[in-house]
Amino acid sequence: MLAVADDRTTLMLYRIRGEFLEMPGLHLTLEQAARLWHIDAATCTAALGRLVAERFLVRTRTGAYKRAEQV
Repeated sequence: MLAVADDRTTLMLYRIRGEFLEMPGLHLTLEQAARLWHIDAATCTAALGRLVAERFLVRTRTGAYKRAEQV
């Protein structure tokens, strides 16, 4: 059962990354992201937090998530 959860997490993170890659100017609040991907706030917080930790996303001063700038 754990492998199924890991697969779902991997697919969800892949989908989120894809959205930000397809739309470079995308800025989403937690609430907007949860609605867009049809996931609960706790799951969305964990997913976005992981992508921030990986430095794929950053949080703006207003709390929105956006793709980290590429150097």
